[in-house]
Amino acid sequence: MQIALEARNLVKRYPGVVAVNDVSFSVTEGICFGLLGPNGAGKTTTVEIIEGVTPATSGEVYYFGELAGRRFREEAGIQFQNTALQDYLTVRETLEMFQNLYDRHADLDRIIEDCSLGDLLDRDNRKLSGGQRQRLFLAVALVNEPRLVFLDEPTTGLDPQARRNFWTLVQRIQANGTTIILTTHYMDEAHVLCDEIAIMDAGRIIAGGPPDELLRNRYDGLVIELPLEDIAGDLDGIEHVIYENQGIVEIMSTDVSSSLDALASRVRNLNRIKIRQPNLEDLFLDLTGHSLRS
Repeated sequence: MQIALEARNLVKRYPGVVAVNDVSFSVTEGICFGLLGPNGAGKTTTVEIIEGVTPATSGEVYYFGELAGRRFREEAGIQFQNTALQDYLTVRETLEMFQNLYDRHADLDRIIEDCSLGDLLDRDNRKLSGGQRQRLFLAVALVNEPRLVFLDEPTTGLDPQARRNFWTLVQRIQANGTTIILTTHYMDEAHVLCDEIAIMDAGRIIAGGPPDELLRNRYDGLVIELPLEDIAGDLDGIEHVIYENQGIVEIMSTDVSSSLDALASRVRNLNRIKIRQPNLEDLFLDLTGHSLRS
């Protein structure tokens, strides 16, 4: 497969701050690539540099082997975090208006089907729910038949059902051969959607690769979770206590049976213990010590 997009040594400086610090990565055609990190990590600035919205202090962006320029702008689609829609237009009129801004035109009927907008075509933009607006924003990003689509935190503020419905739409778009670059705060979202991820912190990429491969390389055990209020004694001698967060203690164990035996005399209620596989949020906390929503 070809390299659809490559960022080379991107830097963005503001007075007193280096928001993006020598960031490089490449995205293979047809995959969903996730750029992850907490607020202030530099991921949105990085994406805005690539999109051409924000100029870089230094560095270059390549699109299918050439410096990103007119071809890139014509063939890329963007769903921003926040997009203003024209009042008093219907969903159909909105799609037609945005499509007329491009020389490349996608089949609107297919986009309407892919984004599940068929029942909303005659509805005023002002009367759309949050999930319906996000589906429309995704459709707007697809009106020029893009080879590459940017989705910047597309499910922020959506309820769990709307988020999962949106995931299905993204998977449908990728199945059509479109390359996707996703920024998100939700690690479960990244694990479901992304073939590869890069984790940013303080303007740098600190880890990258396929999600499951990153987890296998980092962990060889399971996570034991228990409420802090159930602990009757100290946890001295218990292996790899990860952290206590919002009243929950997490322990990384390579031998769950031995860990449970050691906990038995120190925990008031064993019925509330949970055992699970390590996830991407564990990885992020382990690498940076930061909460994703900090």
